[in-house]
Amino acid sequence: MRLTGKEKFSYGLGAVGKDMVYMLSASYILYYYQDLLGVNAAVMGMILLAARVFDAFNDPIMGVLVAKTRTGWGRFRPWLFIGTILNAVILYLLFAAPPALNGGGLVAYAAVTYVLWGVTYTMMDIPFWSMIPAFTEGGKEREGLTTLARSCAGVGSALITIITMLLVPVLGGGDERIGFRNFALIIAVLFILFITITCLVIREKSTVDMEAPSVGQMFRALLQNDQAMTVVLSIVLINCSLYITSNLLIYFFKYDLGGANWNATYVLFNSFGGGIQILSMMLFYPLIRRFLSSTQVFYASFGSAIGGYAVLLIMMLCKASSVYLLMVPAFFIFTAFGMMTVLTTVFLADTVDYGELKNGRRDESVIFSMQTFVVKLASGVAVLIASLCISLSHISKDTSEAAAAVSATDSGLLILRMTMTVLPIAGLVIAVIYFRKKFFLTEKKVEEIAQQLKERRAE
Repeated sequence: MRLTGKEKFSYGLGAVGKDMVYMLSASYILYYYQDLLGVNAAVMGMILLAARVFDAFNDPIMGVLVAKTRTGWGRFRPWLFIGTILNAVILYLLFAAPPALNGGGLVAYAAVTYVLWGVTYTMMDIPFWSMIPAFTEGGKEREGLTTLARSCAGVGSALITIITMLLVPVLGGGDERIGFRNFALIIAVLFILFITITCLVIREKSTVDMEAPSVGQMFRALLQNDQAMTVVLSIVLINCSLYITSNLLIYFFKYDLGGANWNATYVLFNSFGGGIQILSMMLFYPLIRRFLSSTQVFYASFGSAIGGYAVLLIMMLCKASSVYLLMVPAFFIFTAFGMMTVLTTVFLADTVDYGELKNGRRDESVIFSMQTFVVKLASGVAVLIASLCISLSHISKDTSEAAAAVSATDSGLLILRMTMTVLPIAGLVIAVIYFRKKFFLTEKKVEEIAQQLKERRAE
């Protein structure tokens, strides 16, 4: 039975809420604690990376727990609902640090709340994406649902990119610290509302009822699924490249381009980028997909992103100061990342069928737990790199001091600009070479696997 429009809408709505929460944390946690609260950038970077290392153990275990779950409400929805409630509460606490805290107390608060945020996000993110192969039978239906979900997730991310620094000053009455607290509360409430709708509407359809595996069996299945490992390692490199830029972008506009209207310029640029990313997933990708295979679109996206970053680097070295000129390479970068976001999830969903055919197990929860882990790992690595860049560029909490420090030396500007462009280019080049060498699940191969599984289940 094909998915109904109501099911697609509710699942997409959940993706919007989920990625609003993720993007708020991924893009603004360093700025909140380092620039507004005064936590040392290097210390904050180490905290965020350490949390991701912890997730290396937490995420696959969460995948096992989901796989073992049997309830009247299904395998996925109980974890999705409970994880959402807990994550929404922790999100608010993360951006509501008590004013009385400072020094070591503030560092400890940031560390504890961020680790808890990662754990609770995993609790809901793994079952959410694991539903893709459980909802579909493969082929066009799966790709269609994946495209929809990733497009909606992109909308959620883009909304945060567009509205955060537009609303934070308003909600805080000019005090960004209060503004972030109030903004986080609004996002947390919307998150709970959207996921509740998802849980009330969705139904599992095609999950194969197998004996729940042990932790050891799960890890062996992951190591044996070479295509899943290829995709997740590519995701690490792609997302790390993106997050390095997104974490440093606000510093670039505030301390490099500067000016009294830096916030308005930053909002304008982000609004453009967020809009392009939405269009790339909802319009450009389906249009291009009519003429090219999924892997061809993927390689074209790599070319677009690398070329965009190269042009951006040249413009930065030439000290381009017009936000409208910067939008030209940004168009190609945001378009590329939008399409790659959709495609990596399509590829990962296909590896579930491949793993079942190869290993005799349908391990969607564990495979998608790897996606959750690697995205957060990429975020942690990117934040650490960004924090080191901030320290080397002598950017501090004091705006005037930071601006003076950066403008006083070309080396500070060079470090900031090179980190935002050269490192992402290197990451994307490595990713495309690795993926091209290792990945072989073409559309024809996926159809063959789906047919073989259908015949095996009929026996």
